Amino acid sequence: MIDRIAALLGDEASSLLEHQSKTISKDLIHQPGPDFVDRVWTASDRSIPVLRSLQSLYGTGRLANTGYLSILPVDQGIEHSAGASFAPNPAYFDPENIVKLGIEGGCNAVASTFGVLGAVARKYAHKIPFVVKINHNEFLSYPNKFDQILFGTIKEAHEMGAVAVGATIYFGSAESGRQIVEVAQAFKMAHELGMATILWCYLRNNAFKNDTTDFHVSADLTGQANHLGVTLEADIIKQKLPENNGGYNAVTSKDNPYGKTDKRIYSDLTSDHPIDLVRYQVANCYMGRASLINSGGASSGESDTAEAVRTAVINKRGGGAGLISGRKAFQRPIAEGAALLQAIQDVYLCEDVTIA
Repeated sequence: MIDRIAALLGDEASSLLEHQSKTISKDLIHQPGPDFVDRVWTASDRSIPVLRSLQSLYGTGRLANTGYLSILPVDQGIEHSAGASFAPNPAYFDPENIVKLGIEGGCNAVASTFGVLGAVARKYAHKIPFVVKINHNEFLSYPNKFDQILFGTIKEAHEMGAVAVGATIYFGSAESGRQIVEVAQAFKMAHELGMATILWCYLRNNAFKNDTTDFHVSADLTGQANHLGVTLEADIIKQKLPENNGGYNAVTSKDNPYGKTDKRIYSDLTSDHPIDLVRYQVANCYMGRASLINSGGASSGESDTAEAVRTAVINKRGGGAGLISGRKAFQRPIAEGAALLQAIQDVYLCEDVTIA
């Protein structure tokens, strides 16, 4: 298994598989493992039904009882428009095929909209854990705007048998204050009804991007978004893989001071190595008490499997707990999509790929 992983990593194999982090020690991380729910969450304020829901997530699919997660997210029909998302494979206009892919791919759960999961709930909610995504950027208003709005209620998610709810906050956006309040209230109700919570901790602000660099994926800014997410009592954090660092320093100026940072973030707590950048994201998730799952990103064709495996290796070795990959899987025939999901899972099942 390690030979195939190394082959897919290509020229980066040595750098990614042999790197030893000298930033935040792995001994400080609450590492994934078969006892993760017992070791980490039983000491929290999560109720017995929430613990059962968390164990359902961690105890399903090919990664069952490893402490790692492989989740299939298909909310792009709203977030990116159905036509743009499903044109490569129109079969996925039918919600049943989305759920079938999650099952055939060996996933821990399938995350999608009220409509998608509700359409097939009686047939599948007892066969694979459902994660209902409760808010979306509807992306049809003209001109396009970027805001997350609620599409249903926590009660609806509970009644269709979901074990968890997911939500997105666009931290840094003008609308983030309202989104924080909405999601905090929704997550409280979800926990009261015994469901786990997953937060997409994304950044949105034109100031976070300049002519050369997109700091929406900087380790320092995404790390702080994660820290806000766990403050809302998200049990699992979804975040994009960091690609750079120094977002705070790039955005702030004497005339327009922004946020707070510390030079040791860049000298002691991170390096420019992608594994160390993910380690900083994990640290901001209460040192891994809340699991960090990184997103798989857009489909780019033949290189999708190699890109997904690379992301999985960086996430696992950084101390993360899995991948949530959608477009790379569902924008191709179901057998190929399932094989890609299983290639991701192989990284987490491979004992030779260890935390750095």
